[in-house]
This record gives sequence, C-alpha cells and structure tokens, in this order.
Amino acid sequence: MIQFILLISRQGKVRLAKWYTPFSGKDKSKAVREISNMVIGRMGKLCNFLEWRDYKIVWRRYASLYFVAGIDKTDNELISLEIVHHFVESLDRYFGHVCEFDLIFNFQKAYYILDEVILAGELQESSKRTVIKLFNQQEILLDTEKAET
Repeated sequence: MIQFILLISRQGKVRLAKWYTPFSGKDKSKAVREISNMVIGRMGKLCNFLEWRDYKIVWRRYASLYFVAGIDKTDNELISLEIVHHFVESLDRYFGHVCEFDLIFNFQKAYYILDEVILAGELQESSKRTVIKLFNQQEILLDTEKAET
C-alpha cells in the first residue's frame, strides 16, 4: 500500500503531497526534509529505491520534478514505480507535457487526477483514458455550476 506521495522540485520544494496514513504536522515536515535530502542528493545512475524507517521510498525523476512514493516494506517496488509512472502519464495526457508550473498553478487539478488514480493508497483506475474522461466530466460539471450562479 502506498503510504504517501510527494512531488518535490530539484530545489527541495514540495509541489504536491498526499498522505494516506496519519502523520502529525511535525512528522510530515521532518519526513519531507529527510526524504527530499536522500532523493535529491542521490546520483542519477543509482537505483530508485531506498529504505527509510519502516517504509521503502520509490521515486522517479521527470524533468525538474521528483515523484516520490512511500510504500510498505513488503510491497513490490516495480509495481509502485509503475503506479507513479501511470500518474505522470495521466498528468501529461491532461496538461500536455506537464511541467512544474502546471502543478503550481493548477494544483487542485493535479490533486483531483491523483485522487482518480490512487485512492486510500491503492491503485483505483488503471486506464489513463478513463481518468481523463472522468476529470473532463468533473470540469464540465463545475463550469455549468459557475454559469448558473
């Protein structure tokens, strides 16, 4: 099960964070600091898996962002890496060559897409086409509500 998802810039700033298990605010900030230091400081040719506390950290770098997932020690790292890749492809399909600015200025859309892909730490939808279709339907619904008011 995925315990948390973090999107971290190369400068160490968190662009998106979703926690599926309860952490206190202090623990979250400490975890983000430790994980970002480990991931950003790691050489590019080394593997994308680390053990941290009671979790495995799985990440992949796309352009200027690190997509990081904290998973249980018993989970398969490659499946988790594929889930992260699926989330990136869903973002890319919606935004068209997703970049850090898309996530900064449209963070609510990024969270919605994440919620369509992963629910309670488990893969909810494996079809990118379905994720984007559901997201577009949600946008149409929001646009009609705005037009009515």
